[in-house]
Amino acid sequence: MSILVIAEHDNAELKGATLNTVAAAKAIGGDVHVLVAGAGCGPVGEAAAKIDGASKVLVADNAAYEHQLAENVAKLVADLGKDYSHILAPATTTGKNMLPRAAALLDVQPISDIIGVEGADTFKRPIYAGNVIATVQSSDAIKVITVRTTAFDAVAAEGGSAAVESVSIADDAGISTFVGEELAVSDRPELTAARVVISGGRGMQNGENFEMLYKLADKLGAAVGASRAAVDAGFVPNDMQVGQTGKIVAPDLYIAVGISGAIQHLAGMKDSKVIVAINKDEEAPIFSVADYGLVADLFDAIPELETKL
Repeated sequence: MSILVIAEHDNAELKGATLNTVAAAKAIGGDVHVLVAGAGCGPVGEAAAKIDGASKVLVADNAAYEHQLAENVAKLVADLGKDYSHILAPATTTGKNMLPRAAALLDVQPISDIIGVEGADTFKRPIYAGNVIATVQSSDAIKVITVRTTAFDAVAAEGGSAAVESVSIADDAGISTFVGEELAVSDRPELTAARVVISGGRGMQNGENFEMLYKLADKLGAAVGASRAAVDAGFVPNDMQVGQTGKIVAPDLYIAVGISGAIQHLAGMKDSKVIVAINKDEEAPIFSVADYGLVADLFDAIPELETKL
């Protein structure tokens, strides 16, 4: 039994989500191979070779994969995946965009967002915004799976010595082209990888008031997130959204400010180790999952908290 893990990277750096996905692969058992598809991605392949638990790294270095267009990478994964019992990718925007396409090309049913491994063919995944955990058993010859990375502890990034092989396949589907990208640049940690996350909700009232959270985050070395209500209201961009339709986070500390605690938001953060809620509505659902709750006006509490740090 062999498992192919699709590496998450930006052609220069291996992303932490890959380490969590390898952990899920190790829980399944068998040889773990890591696929790095990109352009000029040699350093990523070298980093992947050091992952604890990886026995082989496949590097597909070609212009067709430079921007990791889902249509192109899916064809590559489907071509290589025929020789594997399992294909795993992180349940990130990239993974969720590409892997179902690869599953369709392989004519198998993908299993999304697993949080547990019960056996080589049996997995646990959340449904109904995490209120129910489903146990799913697949009889497909090739299991195509996305992994909720917050559910698996990352393997060590160092200590491995996997062999690195080049892949000559260059699949250009010819049905999509890269036009451009706008990247949000910030000195704060990435939302899904931060140890501390501070999120604001509709109670922030407007985007300017998020400056309070940014100042607090800078003192705590935290990332800043938001509820869907705050994003829909235009307070902040949607790449800050935490929740079922946003990003799934599980930091050591999650501070929810002015967030009522709708099920959609709870699904994205309730696995955090410590949850602190600040809300002036003592009946807010967020208090049902909070380890510490403060019933107070956030416009009084946040400045006071900042001055005491």
